Amino acid sequence: MTLLDTNVLLDIATADPVWLEWSENQIRSVALDGPICINPIIFAELAPAFSSARELDRWLAPEVFKRLPLPYSAGWLAAAAFLKYRRSGGVKTSPLPDFYIGAHAEAEGLVLVTRDPVRYRTYFPKIRLVAPA
Repeated sequence: MTLLDTNVLLDIATADPVWLEWSENQIRSVALDGPICINPIIFAELAPAFSSARELDRWLAPEVFKRLPLPYSAGWLAAAAFLKYRRSGGVKTSPLPDFYIGAHAEAEGLVLVTRDPVRYRTYFPKIRLVAPA
């Protein structure tokens, strides 16, 4: 199964002139390997791009996007990655959504499609990423 990072979905929702084609191609490619997944954090990060929850629900059609719960084990992994981040000079004071998304991918062995791989490679080196070269 493949988890889509919010930025990939936003590229499509907003028809991003730089990243739209790359993001669409990646989704088409990973769809051949199995379910395309999202989680509640990804859903929440997408919400501001839509005028209503109903519109977002329609756009994230359940027959296309499998909605996964965020496992509790991902909370521990996210906290550990966040602690490493803080100890290496990171200035944010609460766990960022990317830490939870990366932790979810690691906890459940999911492939993660993202166009922003640096944080994932740094804090979640075990996950398999699909990212721009």
